[in-house]
Amino acid sequence: MKIKSQRDFAAGLMFLVVGIAFAIGATNYTFGSSAKPGAGYFPLLLGVILAVLGALVLFKALTIESEGGDPIGAIAWKPLLLILGAVVVFGATLPRLGMAVAVPLLIIVSSLGGDEVHWKAVVITSVVLTLGSWLVFVKGLGLTIPVWPVFITG
Repeated sequence: MKIKSQRDFAAGLMFLVVGIAFAIGATNYTFGSSAKPGAGYFPLLLGVILAVLGALVLFKALTIESEGGDPIGAIAWKPLLLILGAVVVFGATLPRLGMAVAVPLLIIVSSLGGDEVHWKAVVITSVVLTLGSWLVFVKGLGLTIPVWPVFITG
């Protein structure tokens, strides 16, 4: 069987493997029921859905001809490293600098991975996502996430 689209094949295989891994990992938790879902309910369903989507993309890659075979291009190292680095910086700074600094820092560093940086949009996005994160996680869910830096709150 010939691979007709390298990109779709690689993406479908990745989705399939990650979906199966999540579904298998979710079996270590209680499943519960639809009325009262357990800890494994959502990850299992999400893993199954991801695996099915991966299988569909794999099927497409093996059956539908694409012009030139959609070869996989070069890895975009700058955006990849900046976005991964932004997530690492977020995880490292959240406990000490709080959400008010860590979320904007995450957005600013990850926005540098793009070809064009529109600072006005970055600032607006930072404010909206910081407020939204505070509303959802601190106010809505009642999680004890530090909002302000430790040197301000004491």
